[in-house]
Amino acid sequence: MAISTRAVALAIAIAAAATVGGALLSEHVGGLVPCQLCLWQRWPYYAGIPLAVLTAVAPDPRLRRAGLGLLALVFLASAGLGAYHAGAEWSFWPGPSSCGGGTAVSGTVDDLLKGLETTRVVSCSEAAWRLWGGLSLAGLNAVASLVLAAGAGWGAAKAR
Repeated sequence: MAISTRAVALAIAIAAAATVGGALLSEHVGGLVPCQLCLWQRWPYYAGIPLAVLTAVAPDPRLRRAGLGLLALVFLASAGLGAYHAGAEWSFWPGPSSCGGGTAVSGTVDDLLKGLETTRVVSCSEAAWRLWGGLSLAGLNAVASLVLAAGAGWGAAKAR
C-alpha cells in the first residue's frame, strides 16, 4: 500500500502542531520561561504547519511534491537552529549576545519596576529542562525537526 503525498503532508502538519503545542504547554502550563532562541525555534513550525496543510489540500501532485520539498528545507533549518541552541547550552559555542527572554512590560514606570521584580531573564546558554540529564528541549527540537524533514523529503521523493 503506497502512502500519498496528502497523507504525508497531513502527518507532518499534525506532528509539527503537536511539537510546537508541547513547547507552548511547557511555557504556559509548565511554567518554563523560553529564551530568545527558544522563541526563534518556533518560527519554522509557525510557517511549516500552514504550509503542510496547504500542501495536503493542493490539487496538483506536483504542487504537493514541491510543498513537501519546501517543508523538508523548513525543518532542516529548524534542526540547525535547535542544534545551534543545544550547542550553546553545552558551551560548545556562545549563544547570541542578545539572548534574554521574558516578556515586555507595558504601562507606567511603576508597572515596569514591578515587572522587573518578577521577571526572570532566561539565558540561551542554560537548559531549562533535560531529558534524563542529557537532551534539552533544544536538542529534542533538533531531533523532531530532523524527523519532520526526513518525512517531508521522503514524501517528496517516494509518496504517490
